Amino acid sequence: LKKELGIRPEREAEFDIFFNQHVNEVCLGRDIETLLPLIKQKFGSQLPSSYSLLIDGFVNRFAANKSIWPVIKEIYKGCKAGLLTGLYPKMLPAIKKRGILPEVKWEVIIDSSVVHLMKPDLSIYKLAEKMAAAKGKEILFVENSLEHLEAAKALDWQTFLYDPGDPSRSSRKLLEFYNQLTTSN
Repeated sequence: LKKELGIRPEREAEFDIFFNQHVNEVCLGRDIETLLPLIKQKFGSQLPSSYSLLIDGFVNRFAANKSIWPVIKEIYKGCKAGLLTGLYPKMLPAIKKRGILPEVKWEVIIDSSVVHLMKPDLSIYKLAEKMAAAKGKEILFVENSLEHLEAAKALDWQTFLYDPGDPSRSSRKLLEFYNQLTTSN
């Protein structure tokens, strides 16, 4: 992405600082496209007028993780399924449109950019409990960020650290973990 935006290698650290200063407000509802003029001005980026930071910069880089789809469908047979996201505004509809989410009926969707809360703030997890009508160990939270899992553990949720770097293995481990949970209850 940095290369595509024209960020020179010697300015990558500066860009990281810039982006990190704005990412929270984007996750909480600021349109990510409003960062483009700032990026162009600060870093001299030359991008076509049709360039979308949301679509070209992020969504088009995502790929379906099809190894987790059957696992989610298996879990869904015995449980509700929901999403607790840290996405940018309009990102979830764009991801759905690309067909890269599993084809299940998400019974609860909490989009940080819509509810204006972010992980690991406990408020978003409490909202998830309320919307799912479930608490503590009734919830299995699958996440790829240890920091976000720790917050969920504070509310006594069941947690699983998913490794997106090895999705096949992580999906198998998730199903094993889920099966252990259901046989021990």
